[in-house]
Amino acid sequence: MPANPTEPVKIGIIGSQFVAEIHAASFKAIPDAAELVAVASPSAGHAESLAARYGIPRVFRDYRDMLCEADIEMVTIAAPNRLHAEMAIAAAEAGKHVVCEKPLCMTLEEADRMIETCRARGVLLLYAEELFFTPKYVKAKEMADQGAFGKIYLVKQSEKHFGPHSPWFWDVEQSGGGVFFDMGCHGVAFAWWFLNRPAIRSVFCQMGTYVHGDKTRGEDNSICIIEFDGGAVGLIEDSWARRGGMDDCIEVYGEGGVTYADLMMGNALPTYSEYGYGYAVEKAPTTRGWSWPVFDELWNYGFPQEMRHFCRCAHGIEKPLVTGEDGRVVMEALLAGYQSAGTGQKVALPFRPTGVAKPIDLWRSPVRV
Repeated sequence: MPANPTEPVKIGIIGSQFVAEIHAASFKAIPDAAELVAVASPSAGHAESLAARYGIPRVFRDYRDMLCEADIEMVTIAAPNRLHAEMAIAAAEAGKHVVCEKPLCMTLEEADRMIETCRARGVLLLYAEELFFTPKYVKAKEMADQGAFGKIYLVKQSEKHFGPHSPWFWDVEQSGGGVFFDMGCHGVAFAWWFLNRPAIRSVFCQMGTYVHGDKTRGEDNSICIIEFDGGAVGLIEDSWARRGGMDDCIEVYGEGGVTYADLMMGNALPTYSEYGYGYAVEKAPTTRGWSWPVFDELWNYGFPQEMRHFCRCAHGIEKPLVTGEDGRVVMEALLAGYQSAGTGQKVALPFRPTGVAKPIDLWRSPVRV
């Protein structure tokens, strides 16, 4: 269907829980660019509840029925990781642009099929990595690109809290892995993007299940070192085992300077509560006691800016900053990280394991290379 760049892009959301809520709130924040027209979810009551909160007129139990709606131009996928490829391919075959949440999918074979199908059908495959749009991080990159820090030798990214926001993340058959797959994808993408997308030379990773072994076979803490062409290093730390609320920050080191950005500080209200309160993005198990709620939280994370950009891409106004091909680069590094954790060895890229159903299998049973 021809897009009208003067009208908002008509959006359908696949999913109805935490990430779908973020998508819906972000689209509602940009009414000139996006119009939410449908939501699909098999979970009884969830889609109806999301639709009621955000004024979404159509609700579907099966996402494939939603894809038959002629007016929908773009869909966002906010579903368990194992469904990403299936849903993206179905949406592309229905002629819809696709926004796929991170991580892109479960295997490189799936990534290739997603990319190829979207290309063949003439639709966009957009990879939802909000750190490319986070205002503090965008400013840090702007300074780096202007030479403020000289030659950069280390980029660190850390995201830590006490566990995921939906139960399916604990199930590796649904999620594909633990905290490294869920959140390490942010760090891999961020360091690669910040350094202007150099080739990845190698990945070394350590991970373990230290706190949540009663809930998951996945790792709940990981440390990853990435070596890039040009000599810079990325250090990515992720945890579902950190008590005390959310930690989300970056550090950039160059021979001529340094910068730090903490998403929880500088935009936060130091708060004490005996009773707790609601919090849109925070992943702490409770908000009782001391906490640091962030004002204008979605904007500080970059979600509305990301979705506005994707809408403008759908209408041909902007060129995509982050695509399925970028998501595939991240996937390869994640797979190499699980292989490294399984062998205790640094893994050189390119790395293309075969016969692997999900990333965590490489930690439990590394392939021979």
